[in-house]
Parts: sequence; structure tokens; C-alpha cells
Amino acid sequence: MAPVVGKARKQLQNALASAGYPQRVLVACSGGPDSLALAAIAAYFGRRGHVDGHPVAVAAVVVDHQLQPGSAEVASRTAEVLRELGLSPVEVRTVEVAATGFGPEAAARDARHAALESAAEDLSCNAILLGHTLDDQAEQVLLGLARGSGTRSLAGMRPARGRLLRPFLGLRREETLEICEVEELSPWHDPSNADPAFARSRTRVEVMPVLEEKLGPGVAESLARTAAILQQDADFLEDLAKETYLSLVQREGPDAWLPEDAVRELPAALRFRVIAKAAAAVGGQQPGYGRLQAAEALLRRQGSAGPVELPGHVSVYRLSLSDLEQQRPVSAGVAEAGSMRDSADAGPREAARCGKLVFRHQKPSQQ
Repeated sequence: MAPVVGKARKQLQNALASAGYPQRVLVACSGGPDSLALAAIAAYFGRRGHVDGHPVAVAAVVVDHQLQPGSAEVASRTAEVLRELGLSPVEVRTVEVAATGFGPEAAARDARHAALESAAEDLSCNAILLGHTLDDQAEQVLLGLARGSGTRSLAGMRPARGRLLRPFLGLRREETLEICEVEELSPWHDPSNADPAFARSRTRVEVMPVLEEKLGPGVAESLARTAAILQQDADFLEDLAKETYLSLVQREGPDAWLPEDAVRELPAALRFRVIAKAAAAVGGQQPGYGRLQAAEALLRRQGSAGPVELPGHVSVYRLSLSDLEQQRPVSAGVAEAGSMRDSADAGPREAARCGKLVFRHQKPSQQ
């Protein structure tokens, strides 16, 4: 057995053990070298019928995004290879990639993940295996740095998230190519991976080789290690922010509010996260740092202020204590928020002996 095959089997074995040994797993395979290598390694355990003595069955799904000429043929050919490896059942799922405001890569990813989750439900699979490698992780961290992202983004892709498992985050891309060669498989090479129109492709083809040349070998490993370290920090902060948010939030019908004195006293790392959670609680999307800064700045305003608009049609207002006590709005900008009354489920009136940050979902206007 080739050493790289043994290494890959061990990584998949560890991933399945960490997930509690799911009895039915689904391999997501595009036909590319990473996912095809993963399918070959998973097929080994499927043929054995167990992992560490725990029964396992391995199915597969090929998602056809219909973004390139001949994609249906590629999907059909990949499915046939997977059946020859012994995976069963093998399905091809065709998706429509809808245009979104987050770019074509994000739209394709959303469509793909929806298809994978649907296939897992239909096939009663407890885990979905994805073929992302250490190189993918390094590129993810580098792109996050270039965007000026926070801890959550720089933490990269998780080895496990819900049903999704990424057992090959410790393997290099060149190792998956070697596995395909050892297993006598001919992977499909997606031309979009070298298309400079996509930021990830430019990072892969142009940026990473330069970094390796100028900074020396090991850059990809260092970036992936950074992600692993930041995942621990991000998880800790996320848990603390959730606990803090739940201890502070009050609800008034569909709205949520936070006592401004308590929020103002939080460390900045928690303060921004708690504000983001309040926005999400009323139906908003994750705000960027600039929007979070604008919402947080309401805490330093005199009197009632706002609104600050956050993604997902969420408006944030500051209501001062004096205006709450007088039960009247002080400006047109906050007239609607200032006229709110405490509802029965908002707790006793004494709960608001300071100003509030109010989060309200605004229905988009009909054009």
C-alpha cells in the first residue's frame, strides 16, 4: 500500500470516529482529483463494510451546476467511475445556480450544499464527506486576510460542521493527485480552477506560488495552522457571545432590544458579536465590520438616534432613558421606534432603567 493511501485512510478513519461513526455516509464528488481521491478512500471502507468495527455504507452524489458546456457528460462519467469503485447508490443532482449579491462562487456553493443536504436526507446519510485539502484551507485564510475579515472568516473551513465532514484538510493537493494515480483514476480538471476571473483561482495559480518562492516552503501549512488556532479562539468567543446575548436580550413582539449600559460595558470583541446576534435574531444577515461600527456608535450618541441600517432589512435605533420615560419620540428618524410600548413578554418596566438599542426588521418596500 502506498504511504499516501495509508495516510488518507487514517485521516478519514479519524474524521468518522470524531463524528461518532455514522452508519451511512455520502461522498460529494465533482470528478476532480481531491473529491475523486476521497471517493476512492471512502470506497475502501465501504467495501470492508466497517470502520473500527462500526458498520458503514458509502453512497455518493455528483452535483451538476450546469455552468460549463458538457457538464452533464462530466457528471455522468464521474458517476460511472464511482459505481465502479463500489459506492452505492450514486446519484447525479442537477441544480440551477441563482444569481445572488455575493458572487457566482458563493451562489454555486449555496446551490451545491442545498443539493448535498437534500441527497443526504433522501438517502438517510448521517454525514457528507467533502474533499477540501490543506491547500484549499490556506487559500481560504489568505482570501480572508485580503478582505480584512474577522476571526470567524480567518478560522477557515471547519473539519466538521453539522453533517459536513472535511477529512482531507491535513492532505496537500499533490497528495490527492498521487492517490488518483495509485488507484488508477483519471480525474477531471475543472477549467474554472485556473480562470483568473475568480479570486480563488488567482490565489491558487498566481499568489500562492509567489509566496512559496519568496517566503520559502511551508507557507500553506502555516496558513492552515493559523486557521486551526483561530478556530479555537472563534469557538470560545462565539460561545461567550451567545451566553452574553441571551442574558441581555429582551423581546417586544417581533423586535429585540439590548440595555445600552450593559452593552457599552462589554469588551469590544463581545460588544460587536452581541450586536450582530441581535440583528440576526430579528431576521438580519451577518453585518460587515463597517455596519457593526455604525450600529455600535449609537451607544455614544446623545438622546435617541438612528436608524442604522444593517443587512437583511434590519434597522437599529437608540432610545434614551428620558424618551422612554416620557414615552414620546424625539425626532422623525426615530419616531416609529420611540412610540413603542413595553409588551407583556418584555419583562417588568424596571428592566429598562437605561437606554435601549432596538433592533427591528423592516419589510422591504414593494417596487
